[in-house]
Amino acid sequence: MSAPSSSAPWWRQLTRYHWFVFAVASAAWFFDCLDQRLFSLARIPALASLMDKAGTDPAVQDFGKVVTAWFLIGWGIGGLIFGALGDKYGRAKMLTVTILIYSGFTGLSFFSQTALDFTICRFLTGLGVGGVFGLAVALIAETVPSGARAQALGLLQVLSTVGNVSAGFAMKGIATLEKSGTIQSGTGWRWMFLLGAVPAVMVIFTAKYLREPESWQRLKDSGRLATGGIFGPYRSLFAAARWRKNLAVGALIASTGVVGLWAIGEYAVDLQTSVFTTFYKANVPDGVPDAAKWVKSEVDDAKFWAYLWQMLGAAVGMWIFTRVANAVSRRFAFACGFSAALVVTVLVYWKMDSPQDAYWMMPLMGAAQLGVFAGFAIYLPELFPGRLRSTGTSFCYNLGRFAAAAGSFFSSALSQQVYGHFEKPLPFRYSAMTMCAIFLVGLVTLLFAPETRGQPLPEEEADAV
Repeated sequence: MSAPSSSAPWWRQLTRYHWFVFAVASAAWFFDCLDQRLFSLARIPALASLMDKAGTDPAVQDFGKVVTAWFLIGWGIGGLIFGALGDKYGRAKMLTVTILIYSGFTGLSFFSQTALDFTICRFLTGLGVGGVFGLAVALIAETVPSGARAQALGLLQVLSTVGNVSAGFAMKGIATLEKSGTIQSGTGWRWMFLLGAVPAVMVIFTAKYLREPESWQRLKDSGRLATGGIFGPYRSLFAAARWRKNLAVGALIASTGVVGLWAIGEYAVDLQTSVFTTFYKANVPDGVPDAAKWVKSEVDDAKFWAYLWQMLGAAVGMWIFTRVANAVSRRFAFACGFSAALVVTVLVYWKMDSPQDAYWMMPLMGAAQLGVFAGFAIYLPELFPGRLRSTGTSFCYNLGRFAAAAGSFFSSALSQQVYGHFEKPLPFRYSAMTMCAIFLVGLVTLLFAPETRGQPLPEEEADAV
């Protein structure tokens, strides 16, 4: 059977096996994103339960940043380890391992009894979560035809928002079960994490049929994979000037987006909790028998809709980024994305005062902050040769997790030590707005970034240059 014409629309260039690889990699990333969002949405309820405090208590919100930081540290470590293992032992094999790790420890979070063991479970979950992205994008980039690569990788990220939205609906459904008494009140967060164990089942059905990319298999058969243990791929990356530069550029660009999302954007949910609670307390209708219960219900509903609009905005932002990156240039698309993220994120933390504000602000922030993540899937694999692609992509994408973890600690310190004398929630707002300076780092880095649009993936022979 002949390969589809390279002049055909990108989706027609894919064979049945190409679609299978795309589906498996997308499912792995879908559940990875589902896990991330389950954590974002259940973090405060879980800690409030385990610490026996209200979710609005500053101690709970501050420790939420600590747990997030450890989750991100695990994420970064996992990405660095499994990226290199993917280059040495195969993308498909290591993708299977990472799915089992993150789904297993997410499920174990159900049994947490203290804030400490909850934090440990999230750290270990992060090890698996961190490995998925680099492996999934390398698998797709090396399997699908070059004419379909950018669109397929961009769609991978667009579909990730389905995992994010699914987490929101899962939260909504479990909250309904709590209200009806089907599950014990205050335990909904446990069931959300138990849901995260489902991806382990996927491994049973896919591991047998998923093959390594032909280009990677040729490198293995010819003995051209990096040698020297897990650090071998890193030695090769740092040994050549071309890959060192690409590594630095990719890491700074990815770190900008990751810090912007995880050390700034993720805490918009906490801001919503504070703002929405204040708003609804001031607008309790006459005759409501239990004002506190009514306020909590309204706050939960408003957060759900704000989150749903944010994810829809994210899908649109990723689609727009993919179109711009493919039609104009990767650098121009990133420049637009980082500029938009800077302006919109400052606006959100400065001006959000009601659910109505959130319903139009959060889609804009989702489009700006998450749109650039489509660029990471498209751009990062284009910076490195096949025998180092998983390592390089994972290093760039996950180094930002350490920066985001540091950013979470720094944001907490800003709130308490620099802006702590302001009336709440102003410290929270001002610290987030200050952190938005990170987007300037990405904009400056683009001045040194190579343009890869319209170019084939780096050839293996170039590694010797």
